[in-house]
Amino acid sequence: MIVFRRIGLMLLLLISVFAVVGCKNTQPEKIKLVLWGPIFTERLKGLQAAYDEFERRHPNVEIQVLGMGAGGTNSQKLMTSIVGKVPPDVVLQDRFTVGEWAARGAFMPLNHLIERDRAKPDGIRREEYYKAAWNEAVYQGKVYAIPEDIDDRILYYNRQLFKEAGLNPDRPPRTWDELLDYSKRLTKYRKDGGFERIGFIPLCGNSWLYLFSWQTDGQFMSKDCRKCTLDNPRTVEALDYLVKFYDEFKGVQALNSFALGFKGGELDPFLTGQIAMKIDCGNYVSNIARYNPGLDFGSCPPPVPKDRYEGKGRYKGELKFITWSGGFSYAIPRGAKHVQQSWELIEWLKSEECTRLIHKAQREYNVSTGRLYVPWLTANSRVNNIMMREFAPANANLRDAQQLALDMLPDSRFRPVTFASIRLWDEHSRATDLAINHKETSQRALFLGRKVVQKEIDKVYAKANYSDLNWKYPLGVTSFIAIIICVVVVWAYRKKGPMSRLARAENTAGYLFAFPWIFGFVVFTLGPIIVSLIFSFCDYDVLHPAKWVGVANYANLLIDDRYFMSKAMFNAAYLAAFGLPLGMLISLAAAMLLNTKVRAMNWYRTIYYLPSIVPVVASAVLWIWVLNPEYGLINTAWRATFTAWFHIAPPLWLASEYTSKPALIVMSLWGAGGGIILWLAGLQGISRQLYEAADIDGAGWWCRLWNVTIPMLTPYIFFNLIMGTIGVLQSFDAQYIMTGGGPVDSTTVPVLYLFNNAFNYFKMGYASAIAWLLFTVILILTLVHLKVAKRWVYYENEKGG
Repeated sequence: MIVFRRIGLMLLLLISVFAVVGCKNTQPEKIKLVLWGPIFTERLKGLQAAYDEFERRHPNVEIQVLGMGAGGTNSQKLMTSIVGKVPPDVVLQDRFTVGEWAARGAFMPLNHLIERDRAKPDGIRREEYYKAAWNEAVYQGKVYAIPEDIDDRILYYNRQLFKEAGLNPDRPPRTWDELLDYSKRLTKYRKDGGFERIGFIPLCGNSWLYLFSWQTDGQFMSKDCRKCTLDNPRTVEALDYLVKFYDEFKGVQALNSFALGFKGGELDPFLTGQIAMKIDCGNYVSNIARYNPGLDFGSCPPPVPKDRYEGKGRYKGELKFITWSGGFSYAIPRGAKHVQQSWELIEWLKSEECTRLIHKAQREYNVSTGRLYVPWLTANSRVNNIMMREFAPANANLRDAQQLALDMLPDSRFRPVTFASIRLWDEHSRATDLAINHKETSQRALFLGRKVVQKEIDKVYAKANYSDLNWKYPLGVTSFIAIIICVVVVWAYRKKGPMSRLARAENTAGYLFAFPWIFGFVVFTLGPIIVSLIFSFCDYDVLHPAKWVGVANYANLLIDDRYFMSKAMFNAAYLAAFGLPLGMLISLAAAMLLNTKVRAMNWYRTIYYLPSIVPVVASAVLWIWVLNPEYGLINTAWRATFTAWFHIAPPLWLASEYTSKPALIVMSLWGAGGGIILWLAGLQGISRQLYEAADIDGAGWWCRLWNVTIPMLTPYIFFNLIMGTIGVLQSFDAQYIMTGGGPVDSTTVPVLYLFNNAFNYFKMGYASAIAWLLFTVILILTLVHLKVAKRWVYYENEKGG
């Protein structure tokens, strides 16, 4: 009976558990709506209120917001998520890249959703949006994103500095000539010749060559976007003006050196008076309101060529002033799981009700913290005008600046919508860099940029001539080679002859223990290496099937793109030729000092070694500050000594192409302590008898070093030489963080060039070709080192040693 009772109790308990679980499972699971991109701290409270209200109205939805990259969505993460079939539901994407992502098939067209809900109160209607914002999100007649914000360019100027310079603060510059003249009058110099204040820097703020070209009616692409027109005469005219402007102020290196001292936030150069005029976005007034609301500033349209302002010649009957706009847009990636809910979220965020809620919540927060509130400009013109009437700032200067930006929006220009948008942007920037640094004429620099962009466009249209990669051929060849290797291994194994049972057991155990590593190496290392080799003969962008192009990637690398690759290899060779020997010398010298017997030597060794374990990112950020030409520690000490005593100007370091590579070498020497451990091992391995014999023969310090220490350290020198050479050729982190490859490509190294092609332009096949070329170079150099080593490397255990 007791047994039956226990069984009954257990059954009752199980039934209760299943009932509770069953009741729990009856509750519908919430849909997790993943939104990538929003990180705008100025609107954080307002956006959060909008998300909360959406969740309240949709109880079955939970919004998860992730900021995946500065200012938007990280392209590498987005690509990986789409390929891995786990994309976010909504992304806030920089609008000028929408066409490129649409061309890859990464975003889904939204036309059917727009038409379906057009009549709804919060429906998306094209006519309500600024033309520039809407058209920038349209690719080949289809809408791939809904514009969120918009930011056109206007000129801000410091009225107080105008008065100090004897300029009329109510008469800002209207033409390019006046802009240059005003800038000269507003610029102040220090006693040592450096800038105390600059009137205007063309590329400081948010103008770029795009603005100056559009002001001359220049264009960057043909209407059908099949031809790049970067080197058209009017864009050349605009770039010539930028070159002239920089030359009037000691050249681009001097201006860049001064600009490297600029900070953000409350230390913004315009807010602190370091720069008197600045072209920036209309939404820049939010920064002024937050960090320096009492600033006496004015705003006006960006100055234009004199003939345009006066309506003469080819500008007759055209707009007097030109601006351009950009911004972000909401897109739904291909493969998103919750399309309907994503679309409802976009409609809600772009509705008048939601926009009002955002402004109210953000204004309340700003007021509670004692800050002024300036409404952010949205791409919906109807909603924008309503919000500006309801939430316009009381400050007259802030209000006038926003109203000016608002008035110029209907006619603003926008960047060409093309699948080569990122490459066009980079090449227009590189052409500007080459011209203002006098590496090329404006015409030649733009011509070179146009060739690069046009080649990318032509290659896309030529893809139809290539067939998809048939994987059975490379896999068949790979399998055949693998079988041959296995046969050779088995033959070699059997050639050893019969083995005892114990030996076979030991061999089996050894292979079993090694199997996890062997499996991991084959699957995660050897496999990707083989696939990379196959892709190096393909055109592959990850999102589409690979197309076989033969040796075209290698031909482009060595012929068409030889400038980029040769420049990268030269920079790496420079770092190896000068940085590697210097680093080895300093680390050896430090090791010799640390090999002496003095008190607290362990502490000294720790101090010297510590920099080598500092994370690369932290080290790079630190050295950006140390090497700053204006306020960095090195140049501050330099001015107090060499400049004061001998009138020698300090180096510009990362601001100049001539000192950027030495700057990287100086930084690398700080971490030279990492090699001290190896040198110490070598020094302590040298027999004391050799030194005693040298002392008996009367050898001095230098003689002992040259004839005993160095020969005995040659194996360590050889090892450091090989590993250092490989390390330099594979360097990437510091260049990526500190310079991005500039100025004028002076710090572009092979791996950085590979990274840009792989993850900025998604040319994975081309990047694989770069990787294999780099591997070949490293292999050749290593074999040369090994061959030559026999002549100078001494091993104590060698015969006759």
